[in-house]
Amino acid sequence: MSRICELTGKGRQTGNNVSHANNKTKRVFLPNLQNVTLMSEALDRSFKFRVSANGLRSVEHVGGLDNWLIKTAEAKLSAGAVKVKRELAKKAAA
Repeated sequence: MSRICELTGKGRQTGNNVSHANNKTKRVFLPNLQNVTLMSEALDRSFKFRVSANGLRSVEHVGGLDNWLIKTAEAKLSAGAVKVKRELAKKAAA
């Protein structure tokens, strides 16, 4: 399972450990991923996602899962999130 947030696209970053003697060795910074269940008010369903803690705060700030999916580009979203976004679009069109 890849370490990528399904809603924001945030993934691992690489960098260096730097010692007191200024020796540099490679290291990896992983996002703080959590398994969460988010409720869609428009669809009256809940969906499970693997979301970074920062992404979860962003979703809450925007006003919920529905608003987040509407404003976010499909390129950033996972396949599951894109399906939910398309369901929302169908519901809004009907």
